[in-house]
Amino acid sequence: MGAGAKIVIGLVLIAIGLFFFVDSVFPMIQAWLPVDWLGNFIVVLTGIIPFFLIVIGLFVVWLEVDELKAQKELEREEKEEKEKKPEEKKEEK
Repeated sequence: MGAGAKIVIGLVLIAIGLFFFVDSVFPMIQAWLPVDWLGNFIVVLTGIIPFFLIVIGLFVVWLEVDELKAQKELEREEKEEKEKKPEEKKEEK
């Protein structure tokens, strides 16, 4: 499937989605489509926002804990390298 066909399909999907939201703006369309899409979308959105905040918070905490672990590991390795270097210099003499 070419890029042009994908663009046309994307535009059709956008038009269908906008049509479903327009029913809240133009009440005459509600006779054809009795579902309040915009109202339902807002209900779902308000219900999912706390979940996304929790997931994003967990992700940030996980990243920062992992970063702290990596930093401690790097400091430990640098400390071990510094302790080994004087020993290597003594062995060279």
